[in-house]
Amino acid sequence: MVARSLEAAIVAGTLPWLYLTMRAGPAGAERVYWLPLSDLMTLAAGPAGFLVVQVVGNLLVFAVAGLLLPVRFAALAAVPRVMAVCAVGSLAIELTQLLARHGRVFSVDDIWLNAAGAGLAAVASRRWW
Repeated sequence: MVARSLEAAIVAGTLPWLYLTMRAGPAGAERVYWLPLSDLMTLAAGPAGFLVVQVVGNLLVFAVAGLLLPVRFAALAAVPRVMAVCAVGSLAIELTQLLARHGRVFSVDDIWLNAAGAGLAAVASRRWW
């Protein structure tokens, strides 16, 4: 019973963020940032506060998964493992955005920020592993 509740919470906590990342953006706005920090530097040059919103949003995408995966699955009871699983999930999102070409940005920065958010959340849940 508890296991299914944890699994449902992981899905429910991640789906809204996935929806936001997969929504269509402005037509022709597709960009690809392969170089680490290049996307963040571009955002820093934009409107005030936009960089902070983007960084915090990316940290939250897999935060619930990072919080609960090691609690639910003993094999994932290590911060690097949680980060690796969430980095793979983030890469899948970024590749989907790249291939769908629906006004979204592919960014290596998003991948590592998503994984970092999961890792921070995993550290926060460590006492329940």
